[in-house]
Amino acid sequence: MHLFGDPAIWLPLAFAGLMGLSILIYVILDGFDLGVGILMPWAEPAERDLMVASIGPFWDANETWLVLAIGLLLVAFPVAHGAILSALYLPVAIMLLGLILRGVAFELRVKAPGPYRQSWNRAFVVGSAMTALSQGFMLGLYIMGLEWRWDTVLFACLVALCVAAGYGFIGASWLIIKTSGDLQRKAVAWAKRGLLGVVAGFVAISFASPLVSPRIFAKWFSVPEIFLLAPLPLMSLALVGLTWIALRHLPDSRDRFGWIPFASGSTLFVLAFVGLAYSFYPFVVPEKITLYEAASAPESLIIILAGAVFVLPAILAYTALAYFVFRGKATELRYD
Repeated sequence: MHLFGDPAIWLPLAFAGLMGLSILIYVILDGFDLGVGILMPWAEPAERDLMVASIGPFWDANETWLVLAIGLLLVAFPVAHGAILSALYLPVAIMLLGLILRGVAFELRVKAPGPYRQSWNRAFVVGSAMTALSQGFMLGLYIMGLEWRWDTVLFACLVALCVAAGYGFIGASWLIIKTSGDLQRKAVAWAKRGLLGVVAGFVAISFASPLVSPRIFAKWFSVPEIFLLAPLPLMSLALVGLTWIALRHLPDSRDRFGWIPFASGSTLFVLAFVGLAYSFYPFVVPEKITLYEAASAPESLIIILAGAVFVLPAILAYTALAYFVFRGKATELRYD
């Protein structure tokens, strides 16, 4: 009863949950359209148009979740917002530049005269890669405790490459659902290679997290925690195996199982997020500031929560509506 009776305890937990949910949804939804952008150099010109069309109705709505997550961090945990963004100023700036470049390129590539379209295509690829790599770098540096040293930067660069490969994987999985023919066959091959990057990222993070923090090491390898956590890696291993088997049998003639790689990849991201959340709790700035130390006053959080109760269902509703209306295979994207 005390947990739910004391606003100073349950309100920071509630906002951490909302912020975590927003980040997770963003990673899955914007991850696939970033991945589609990263994969465009390996497609033919006509295929690139169809790839863009597959994300056209969704990409800007997907980014809403990133805005929501950062907004929640600012209003609910202002101390942590200042500490995290100060440490990550450079990669955050690169990410924002990538998002701007990507958005401009998306709109102008269709309207630009023929000779300039390829330039905007390249800008779309560069913007997608900048965004994905900077997000991976931020994750790696966060795991390293937001410390800028040569070894932490090297690890962050490794995680950046793995996150970009993971986005490529989920982007290819999206294309398996939304396309057919030669492009779908290419997407299957891209997904196989991207899955290897996902596995490499999981292994790197799993080894590094307990090594940089004795507290995380104790949370992972003490008894009975080690047995309670065992389902996470076992489920992840099973999902990787299921995904690989599905990819080896795709594309199938009746297109019945094309959803499996995307669904299993999304579940892998969920499991990874649960593992990270467990590992770092109760800290919002690793080993420095807890949720409760960084949280705004309970009186402020109550007011913000009242607004979130209305805003979050609205965002969920229009996101679900967009995916329902534009379900099925992608078709030509037109602006006339």
